[in-house]
Amino acid sequence: MRPAQVCSQLLAALEASEGRRRRRKRNTTPDAIGLDLKRTILEETVRQDPDPEVYEQWLANCSFILQAPSGPFIAMARDVLAEWQLALQSSDFRNWLQQGARSDDAPNQ
Repeated sequence: MRPAQVCSQLLAALEASEGRRRRRKRNTTPDAIGLDLKRTILEETVRQDPDPEVYEQWLANCSFILQAPSGPFIAMARDVLAEWQLALQSSDFRNWLQQGARSDDAPNQ
């Protein structure tokens, strides 16, 4: 399994997060910024298709390539890395992703 495969599937799961964010009654601007950063990381992973053996290092270097704000970007990169590692270790998580990351919070599912 390659990071690009997992990140492609995580993009579908991100839609559920967007659905939850839109329904909140508070200011969700910080949430939107974080989700946009995460989406950027996931899309860039899919586009560049880094090797699994160097994915963690690739993520560390990615903020320089994308010229992203370092603190928030690092936080989202750690989140993506944790999800990548979970996909490697958990067949249940992998299956959920492969089945489209279904969620009641996602629009049009």
